[in-house]
Amino acid sequence: THPSDNDCMTTARERRLGYLSWAAVCVIWGTTYLGIRICLESIPPALMGGLRWTLAGTLLAGYVLARGETLPPVSRWGSILLLGFLLLGLGNGGVVFAEQWVPSGLAAVLVATSPFWMAGVEAALPDGERLSRNTIFGLLIGFSGILVLVWPDLAMDRGSDRRFLAGVIALQIASFGWALGSSYSKRHARNDHILGTTALQMLAGGLIMLAAGTARGEWPQLAFTTRTTVSLLYLSTIGAIGGFVAYTYALRHLPVSFVSLYAYINPVIAVALGVALLGEQFDARMATAAALVFAGVAVVRWKSNRPPAQSAPSSPLPAGDRKRVA
Repeated sequence: THPSDNDCMTTARERRLGYLSWAAVCVIWGTTYLGIRICLESIPPALMGGLRWTLAGTLLAGYVLARGETLPPVSRWGSILLLGFLLLGLGNGGVVFAEQWVPSGLAAVLVATSPFWMAGVEAALPDGERLSRNTIFGLLIGFSGILVLVWPDLAMDRGSDRRFLAGVIALQIASFGWALGSSYSKRHARNDHILGTTALQMLAGGLIMLAAGTARGEWPQLAFTTRTTVSLLYLSTIGAIGGFVAYTYALRHLPVSFVSLYAYINPVIAVALGVALLGEQFDARMATAAALVFAGVAVVRWKSNRPPAQSAPSSPLPAGDRKRVA
């Protein structure tokens, strides 16, 4: 049932807990970008994502089985594997790869472009929502922000600038993968058991990223420090499972249009933590680019809140870890 359909059935206590859950989502997913950045100090990117999601999926699957429930049947595994690849392999994997060179706060800002890709994917599908003039205007505003961000680096030849540009591209690939996965989930996974499906998606995404790490020869580079171990455990438990449970509860008891506002708050928290704890740079150009991205997202979401809101709960994994994407 969509939250707007049962507002009258939501008690005052459930609504209060819903707001607390939403606040938890804002904080938890705002901190995951910092956690990823710290993990990368000693853990290679693909292995980091693989270990994180394999652990999270194993814990969540164990919880589902301990409750006496069953995991999705084998007939659903192909679809779950595809979602694991799109949402976690591409979606989260792109964020992890990018954070090797892109500051964690800025990565969170660029992940906020996911609604642009969602609008584009939907417009390309036969049964998707067509692009309106307002939506196109929002897309142009948002992508102008990305252009402001990367334009100075496009004219430079230093390797560090090329790596930064590669990170920006990786973040857009991550957002595109998340958009594809969300559209597929909306159409093909509406009736799946949420917790069981999410557990297997985490396991699938984790195994895919572990395979990628093996193919890239990352195992000899793997090392654990106290900082990276604590960050990995945080990302695997509170960041993945805790954030998801809070998000699900908030969706059930609050309007989706309100819950979706977490996507604006996550980058603010990520930027503040990156600057305060890691000494990351956030200059006037980055602030201008971020303002343009947020303005574009606001226009797109303001125009498309009503129809897409009906499908938001069907996506087993939200875009802000994304994640959406993180």
